[in-house]
Amino acid sequence: MANAAAPLLEKVYFENCPGCKQEKKKDANPGIPYKEFAFVWMVTLCTALPISILFPFLYFMIRDLHIAKREEDIGFYAGFVGASFMFGRALTSVFWGLVADRYGRKPVIAIGICAVVIFNTLFGLSATYWMAITTRLLLGSLNGLLGPIKAYSIEVCRAEHQALGLSLVTKFCICCLIKYILYLSRMHNLGILAVSFQVSTAWGIGLIIGPAIGGFFAQPAEKYPDIFSQDSFFGRFPYFLPCFCISLFAVGVLILCIWLPETLHMHNVNKMQDGTIEFLEAPSCGSGLKENANESEERASTENLFKNWPLMSSIIVYCVFSLHDMAYTEIFSLWAVSDKSYGGLSFSSQDVGEVLAISGFSLLVYQLFLYPSLVKLLGPIISSRVASVLSIPLLAAFPFMTKLSGLRLSLIANCASLLKNILCVTIITGLFILQNNAVPQHQRGAANGIAMTGMSLFKAAAPAGGGILFSWAQKRQSASFLPGDQMVFFILNVVEFIGLLMTFKPFLAVPNK
Repeated sequence: MANAAAPLLEKVYFENCPGCKQEKKKDANPGIPYKEFAFVWMVTLCTALPISILFPFLYFMIRDLHIAKREEDIGFYAGFVGASFMFGRALTSVFWGLVADRYGRKPVIAIGICAVVIFNTLFGLSATYWMAITTRLLLGSLNGLLGPIKAYSIEVCRAEHQALGLSLVTKFCICCLIKYILYLSRMHNLGILAVSFQVSTAWGIGLIIGPAIGGFFAQPAEKYPDIFSQDSFFGRFPYFLPCFCISLFAVGVLILCIWLPETLHMHNVNKMQDGTIEFLEAPSCGSGLKENANESEERASTENLFKNWPLMSSIIVYCVFSLHDMAYTEIFSLWAVSDKSYGGLSFSSQDVGEVLAISGFSLLVYQLFLYPSLVKLLGPIISSRVASVLSIPLLAAFPFMTKLSGLRLSLIANCASLLKNILCVTIITGLFILQNNAVPQHQRGAANGIAMTGMSLFKAAAPAGGGILFSWAQKRQSASFLPGDQMVFFILNVVEFIGLLMTFKPFLAVPNK
């Protein structure tokens, strides 16, 4: 009996199948695939930079495009530019996932990187407002990196290195941290830590490098007149240089795609319908027959996720806080660079880049070293509630920064931004932990997919809504009730307070352990 069953447990590698070739390589080399992890790291960074580069100079770009008739209207138009990338990504993410499953991960990854090279460069050359909107929309629509690199990050690993699963790349550093906490007692595998570190540091470094590049390299003719003259190419296109730097990095990543191994299995199933042992062995190449059975069960039970109130309630609360956080990011950048006569801080794009870069670096340190201890001490729900409560007085204090100047203003702005971002990531990470605890392990990929869809839609609406709110508030500087920027941060606090209330019963349900 045992001898008869033995052949079914043996793997068969089909000739000319790239997935089987990768599986054979994994079986021959049981160690951590550092080269492939490095590629995941670079692609993740390539995805993060076009998002984070924008905010330090967006206000000035809209001003120079002369679309706004008044300075108070700049925020209105800036919001739609900020939203266009996320909106485009939300429209096509499912399509690119299907293409990657049909034709392979490598083509979609290459197309996404090409989109960064082309449309990020064209965005820096935007001469009109509608060109800026269109290039960002196309950049988001053609940037199908998220799904394929998510699949790639687990398909290049052996099974014992895949505990972080599909959510690694989707949620970047936050999700890596969640998985670190969820599996802390089981993490004796260096591969898991390697994947987590690669992705978390990529996104964290993107949060540091992106704003720094955007802040220091935008408007080079004004900042570095000895190097760039006003009549030069960079003087006529003041926002091209930071975009070009990102595009150059993307070109390097695109060249590396030549040596990127494909991981999708491409078997001709129609020719293997004779019921032979070889056909039975074919699905086992990679994950085994047991995994196929699990996948069938997962498809049958996916619809039950929508009836899982602990899961859905945590996703809804997460979407509310995502809306708040994205709107805050948009509003802070616009508010910081607006003139003090309109309730702003009169920062330059370089000042904003410094603030965001310092916050990004501090956030990376906090996520990797401090948050795990905090959540073990308080738990995900209590830590999220405490962070939400602390965010309210912190946001309420933001408008009073306009009374400061010089070094004091710079120090207070950096500290406030740092604290706000730490509180934001504490809330979001706690909610991710609740989502993962609300479903069994085999459903976490689907559950995180639902959360990702909701988050993308809310994050697409947040910049547009934040820009409209900021523009409206700037027109009521002389109002008797919450004038100007005070109204902006008051409404942000209202959203924060609604999210806080939703973290309590009966809305937020916690599954029984």
